[in-house]
Amino acid sequence: MTLLDVQNLRVTFDTETGPVQAVRGVSFSLGRERLGIVGESGSGKTMTGRAVLRLIRPPGRIEADRMVFDGQDLMQASERDMRALRGKRIGMVMQDPKYSLNPVMTVGDQLTEGLRRRDGLGRRDAEAKAIAALTAVHIRDPARVMEAYPHELSGGMGQRVMIAMMLIPEPDLLIADEPTSALDVTVQAEVLSILDGLVRERGMGLIFISHDLRLVARFCDRVLVMYKGKVVEELLAKNLLDAQHPYTRGLLNCLPRIGGPRGPLPALDRSGAWAQ
Repeated sequence: MTLLDVQNLRVTFDTETGPVQAVRGVSFSLGRERLGIVGESGSGKTMTGRAVLRLIRPPGRIEADRMVFDGQDLMQASERDMRALRGKRIGMVMQDPKYSLNPVMTVGDQLTEGLRRRDGLGRRDAEAKAIAALTAVHIRDPARVMEAYPHELSGGMGQRVMIAMMLIPEPDLLIADEPTSALDVTVQAEVLSILDGLVRERGMGLIFISHDLRLVARFCDRVLVMYKGKVVEELLAKNLLDAQHPYTRGLLNCLPRIGGPRGPLPALDRSGAWAQ
């Protein structure tokens, strides 16, 4: 069953020197699975995720031949319709919690705000659900974290809070933008296990945006490789490390290897027709 269908998605920013296309004709479909999106910084990965939620604001604009989520046309949906979808049915974990968490509200207030206003839960029930979410992302002292302000948390702790916040409404689709970048290897494995369980047990769809090709190859089902706003290759994640496209091979060759040669890493060859 297709949960999200995107055809010819384009994101353009009008600048003083003319329009700049951040996303150029991206097409993909997503079922109840784990779809990885990889590429260099600036390749359009995050813009693609934000465009699905219609979070691009002027001077940016979104165009698409088709962008449908569970039968609902996102391009024709009103802003009120989109607010009903965001968080409740489609969640997004932003890359840097410092810019996503409200600095003047405690973690507990931010976790329970949606539960109380949107779902009508009482304070006690909302706090219990928030603590359960923090426990699920392996925060050892959730009661203390509930009382903390974002600046009192480490980067990794803040990222886990963001993941908990997005998982509380139990969305049908989660867009995770570098959700484990600030976590150590052990906690990273725990968070990935949580996300994997949600996909398998609840049938949630997951778009996993990352720079870590090895992680995506190990965790995802399918992969889109993006360069300059375009998808240059789509393949099964299990085949990612054996990809043959010159750009994907270039990314793989740039990965450092333990015990490998100590010389400079090879540079990407951007001269091919695919780079246009």
